[in-house]
Amino acid sequence: MPQATRDGVSIYYEHERRDGDGQGRAPVVFVQGLGFGRWMWRWQRAAVADEYDMIAPDNRGTGRSDTGLPPLVPRLPQKLRAPLLFKLAGYSIGGLAADLEAVLDDAGIYDAHIVGASMGGMIAQRYALEYSRAKSLTLCCTTHGGPDAAPVPDETQEHMFETPDGANEREKLRYRMRPAFNERFTNRNPHLMDQIIEWRLEQDAGEAAREAQAAAVLNFDVSDRLDALRVPTLILHGTEDRVVPVENAQLLEEKISDSRLERIEGGSHLFFIENADAVNERLLSFLDECERSRSATATL
Repeated sequence: MPQATRDGVSIYYEHERRDGDGQGRAPVVFVQGLGFGRWMWRWQRAAVADEYDMIAPDNRGTGRSDTGLPPLVPRLPQKLRAPLLFKLAGYSIGGLAADLEAVLDDAGIYDAHIVGASMGGMIAQRYALEYSRAKSLTLCCTTHGGPDAAPVPDETQEHMFETPDGANEREKLRYRMRPAFNERFTNRNPHLMDQIIEWRLEQDAGEAAREAQAAAVLNFDVSDRLDALRVPTLILHGTEDRVVPVENAQLLEEKISDSRLERIEGGSHLFFIENADAVNERLLSFLDECERSRSATATL
């Protein structure tokens, strides 16, 4: 069971290697969103598995990774815990990027294609700005943060962090997920939604760690640093994203010099699940393009 350690905190990751002609290509690293487990990338991982090695870490506090929080914090009542985490004891995107660097160092990875969604996209941006292993970025449904970014709508925030009184764990997860999916998708795929609930119960972050991750998102801002980003970047965003408004994708494209934006028409926040085939096609095409460019540069 591969694990990296940073500041005494164990970060779990999966490292899937393929056999054959793909060796020599940079592996693909999938970075999760706020609170989400590794399950969220299962469709993209299946799509690239025949051609690329993969790294899939559990963000700090998620799945099999340690929380790294003071022992008493998770035991506090939510009304006391949440303000403490948001103001003093929460995570930072810089720290989560440092965790990713520890994972890639532990795995012996020197070049990597980083794919991040939502909070994972924030981690990917910070990682590429501060470390040297990223050879491309794919940023899904994310933002550069800061005062110029389009904020998460108030109604969505209420769904994400306030749940009905008396709701059990499954009911809470369903309630929180509503803004992230299109209603027509959930209505047409009830069995998949049931399965996603089970995956979330098994792999997602606990309440305290989820709040600590939310603190990292709240304080994230690289809006004035993105002109220093020098890796090819694919920006993917659903046009009906009710969590991170699509305007943020345009802002990213304007600030990252070597980038291109592809909107997924009608796509929700979790468009890479709802529109997996279209996303996988774009992702593989971009990765292959980056690999051809790397090969050409290596032969010069």
